[in-house]
Amino acid sequence: MLDLARARAQEILDLDVVRGCPRLGLCLLEPLQPRVDASPAGADEIDEEREVVDAGVPLREHVALEPLQTRDHLIEEPPNLRDVPPHWENLEPDAVTYGIAHVPRDRRLEPCSRHRERLDLASGTLQCCFQLGRLGSPRCRVGDARSCSLECVGVHGRRGYPPRRMDTSELDYDLPRELIAQHPAEPRSSARLLVYRLGTGEIEHRVFAELPDLLTDELTVVNDTRVVPARLRLRRSTGGAAEVLLLEPLGDGVWEALARPSSRLRSGERIGPVELLERFGEGRWLVRLDGEPDGDVPLPPYITEPLRDPDRYQTVFSRESGSAAAPTAGLHFTPELVARLDPARVTLHVGLDTFRPVTAARLEEHTLHGERYSVSAEAWSRIAAAARVLAVGTTSVRVLETVVRTGELAGRTSLFVTPGFSFRRVDALLTNFHLPRSTLLALVMAFVGVEEARRLYRVAIEERYRFYSFGDAMIAL
Repeated sequence: MLDLARARAQEILDLDVVRGCPRLGLCLLEPLQPRVDASPAGADEIDEEREVVDAGVPLREHVALEPLQTRDHLIEEPPNLRDVPPHWENLEPDAVTYGIAHVPRDRRLEPCSRHRERLDLASGTLQCCFQLGRLGSPRCRVGDARSCSLECVGVHGRRGYPPRRMDTSELDYDLPRELIAQHPAEPRSSARLLVYRLGTGEIEHRVFAELPDLLTDELTVVNDTRVVPARLRLRRSTGGAAEVLLLEPLGDGVWEALARPSSRLRSGERIGPVELLERFGEGRWLVRLDGEPDGDVPLPPYITEPLRDPDRYQTVFSRESGSAAAPTAGLHFTPELVARLDPARVTLHVGLDTFRPVTAARLEEHTLHGERYSVSAEAWSRIAAAARVLAVGTTSVRVLETVVRTGELAGRTSLFVTPGFSFRRVDALLTNFHLPRSTLLALVMAFVGVEEARRLYRVAIEERYRFYSFGDAMIAL
């Protein structure tokens, strides 16, 4: 027998036995370069000159090794969330991806911060415990990406819909026509108030005048925009009726507007003080207006009865004219309530986006054109320092969540708040009951949860609350 272990390669090649053994693999006969044996995992291989060598590189072969470069802002995941920096430095929580774990379905185990941010329980380090109490945290500044510290993580109720994956039909509900309010409550603060407790899911039925008694350390934030008398009822040169709703001033007397009958109108046509400049589609036009708007208050189409006092479609704290519709959650405030609450003021001029219905089949396919907003530095200083913030109306929510993300105190916002959204500066929400298939209802579902919003609306209908612009209100605390 041939001892292959001791035979040299040339001796094996000279033997006829190779020719008669086709099963002998030639790979065994090819000369190989000796290599350094791989070192155990985690160990370093050091040669005689005290240099680290690659265990897989042939001997005497020179390889250029690049110095190890560290990535900027590289974060090593801590073995336990107790090791996270106390003020959440360099760490941003991910929104919970719904439907991939059972944890978010448990009311006790869905973590939400003071700013309603949620941690992703399906990836990363799993918390070893949850604090049921609410701990204090430093307030965030303008543009501060660290919206809160980890110590303020608490437990909130379930949410319940994958972010940005929502059929518009989910925004549908049936409302008896007689529950559509045709007149505002008299006095303003006599409107009913449905109170929803986020932590427990409890519902109370109160009156709006009791709002200060329901609050603890919340800073109230209101939208102080004022509605423009922007509905112009005009006559064409042919004698036919036309209507122009001014949406937003663009400068030099030029406005973005809605006009009807849009299909019959032509660019260059003049209708009273309005000149039609350019058609945008969907009834939208670029127009030029002679002078200042001098029309009617633009009541929504579902309000069919005339409004005796146009000021009832203005909030008592309105001051800067520019809106095509009222921020209706603020219509319930009286001067006495404003004095007691001392609210911070922001401004968002309500335009087309707020009341345009969602017509796309999927919510994520709906496009927002954007609306103008502004916040004074003094007001934002109060808001950023507040322990908790109560946003009055969906328009205030959009301003607050825009500023906390961008750091910009003025500009345009096209922020579209849908289920799965992570709230950074809004802790409580005061709002009216909204139309089906509206972006406003989508925002409410984002704040309280899809199923909870459906439950609240069912309760409101059963209890005969009044709906829409002149209707009653609800607060989620």
